[in-house]
Amino acid sequence: MNQPVLMAVLAIMVYTVALDLRVADFQYVAKRPLSVGIGLLAQFVLLPGATWLLTMLLDLPAATEAAMILVATCPGGALSNVLTALGRGNLALSLSISAVGGLMSLVLTPLNFTFLISANPATAAWVRSIDVNPLALIGSLVLILAIPMTAAMLTSRHAPGFAVRARRPLARFSAVALTAFIVVAVAQQWSLFLIELGRTLPVVIVHNGLGLLMGWLGSLAAGLPVPDRRAVVIEGGMQNSGLALGIIAAQFSSDLAMVAVAGLWGIWCIVTGGAVALIWRRRDVRRSPA
Repeated sequence: MNQPVLMAVLAIMVYTVALDLRVADFQYVAKRPLSVGIGLLAQFVLLPGATWLLTMLLDLPAATEAAMILVATCPGGALSNVLTALGRGNLALSLSISAVGGLMSLVLTPLNFTFLISANPATAAWVRSIDVNPLALIGSLVLILAIPMTAAMLTSRHAPGFAVRARRPLARFSAVALTAFIVVAVAQQWSLFLIELGRTLPVVIVHNGLGLLMGWLGSLAAGLPVPDRRAVVIEGGMQNSGLALGIIAAQFSSDLAMVAVAGLWGIWCIVTGGAVALIWRRRDVRRSPA
């Protein structure tokens, strides 16, 4: 696929996810501003900042470090709401963080990413070497996120019937497109991907653990109740790797090292998020009165 086609596919993916956003999702913010704020802090400040420090400490390939920063600056994934409910966390809080975070990502994802890769000498030099213009990158990311997300929310508000009918086929298309991003990139360089798997998976495990830790520390420091704390922890460790993969395909020519980080993150965060949710659920069952 050429870049315009890839960007169009990514815009459709963002549009599909944003069809689930409702005005009611944002009303919860007024009721629990501290809990929502801590969740957003974990997503857009704590994890990106900790990731930048991690890339400065580790001697990793520049593309790997850039992908780690990109994933860390993406908003939370839709699965976070499902896993929060499974773990008996505060679902309304999870939905609110996802909704507000989705809107904030219109500005914060491109700004965070470009600022942090520029602040790391290794990634800044790498971006210059592959001729990625930071201003053009910000513009394209805002274009990919802002227009489809705004269009989706307008659709849900003014044409709810169409939104309901379109959601399932568009979701299937997005799933196929996301799979295609991974399959095509891996198939082109299969032998190299196997090498990347061995050295990237440990990095992803540590990075994802860092996301969960940031959510837990932030919610603990704020003294949030247990259900709220669970929602913030899940939101902190469930970044939207699908968005990251689309950006990598559109802006970085499906660089293999970057695909490996974002692709493995998408798989591993489901494993860790699901495991944490099940642990919480079983703990509640044991503590409940007979």
